Amino acid sequence: MATDRTAEVTWHGDLMSGSGRVDSVTSGAIGACFSMALSNGLGQAGHAPEELKTSATVTFQPGEGITKIALAVAGKVPGMDDNAFQEAAKTAKENCPVSKALAAVPEISLSARLES
Repeated sequence: MATDRTAEVTWHGDLMSGSGRVDSVTSGAIGACFSMALSNGLGQAGHAPEELKTSATVTFQPGEGITKIALAVAGKVPGMDDNAFQEAAKTAKENCPVSKALAAVPEISLSARLES
């Protein structure tokens, strides 16, 4: 039987001067890494986020390993439109070091929402 583990991560500001915390830990590495990668990309584009709230749920199937990762992020990013936020989130998902390390996972999904 498969089991899911979730981490909730909150990040404020850009990567270099910002800070974050992992609010619940059962799968913290991917959520924290994705949040930091997204904050870095946003900061480099001149849109340091006020806040990013990321949830990462990892599904583990005994005998198969990790079969699915679901990322969800809600961001408060002044001066950024939804399309640019979606693209930044997609780029962070593709280039996050942990995502790259887990590239063999059959399904990695992303849901991104820009908040006002």
